[in-house]
Amino acid sequence: MESVVFLALAMLSAPLFSAIILKVKAFFGGKKGPPLLINYYTLVKLFQKGSVYSTSTTFIFKLGPMVSLCSAVTVLMFLPIAGQTPVFSFTGDVIFLLYLMGLGRFFTIAAAMDTASPFEGMGAAREAYFPIICEATLFMILILLYTITGELRLAAFFSGDQPYAIWQTAGAPLLFVVVSLFIILLTENSRVPVDDPATHLELTMIHEVMVLDHSGPDLAFIELGSFFKLFFYSALISRLIFPFDMGHPIVNGGMFAITLCAVYIAAGITESVMARYRMDKVPKFVLTSFALAFFATVITLEFL
Repeated sequence: MESVVFLALAMLSAPLFSAIILKVKAFFGGKKGPPLLINYYTLVKLFQKGSVYSTSTTFIFKLGPMVSLCSAVTVLMFLPIAGQTPVFSFTGDVIFLLYLMGLGRFFTIAAAMDTASPFEGMGAAREAYFPIICEATLFMILILLYTITGELRLAAFFSGDQPYAIWQTAGAPLLFVVVSLFIILLTENSRVPVDDPATHLELTMIHEVMVLDHSGPDLAFIELGSFFKLFFYSALISRLIFPFDMGHPIVNGGMFAITLCAVYIAAGITESVMARYRMDKVPKFVLTSFALAFFATVITLEFL
């Protein structure tokens, strides 16, 4: 029951946490910024509108947003939120989740290609290229965690006091994993310096250019899925930053929320103090995450 309650709270609060980034960016720009509930207002407004479909699109264009959202929701069901046992868990679910996120990305790309728009095709090509490096990094981190725990379940890595046990075994190299996961968070969620979610210049966009033709509830599904995806990666980093089990679900939830806010603030600060990289520099930045994860794995294996 506690797992279901934490899942519901996570899904309800994901848009709120995402608004923290907007507040931080506004602070660095000397502005007041939008209210923290801005994402809820946007979702309600989109659901009240109707969707417009081009005559050149097929059912794939309509299927993309739904599959993207459903994959993000399913991933959250396997996430040990605040160290609690997830709603679902089985041996090998980590590999299942990686491919499930890939499935959501595939249908988003397919929906963009279905519009026959050259700009959306350009964004789809970029979206298909950069996450390949992220997947390699995630599998390298998976090798490290499997070596330490002997498990292939997300719950075995991030539930209870298991993160603290991983820190005791891996030690300082786990800092490389935290940094590489943060780079993946920025890349997978199209944040600066990889992409700029606020821009509307097609030649420089990656994710945003793929959803230009979506409107109404379809766009709301995409936005909601992006909030859940950002929450998922932020939760993993939060559990590594604060790996302790306080012994009570409410206390664990409170500390988890505070740490989660710190991760979102860090993302907002990164977007405020850095410019978006040129497209030819982005692969080098993303490859940094793989290098860090690789070094962490090699160093840990050397001392185990």
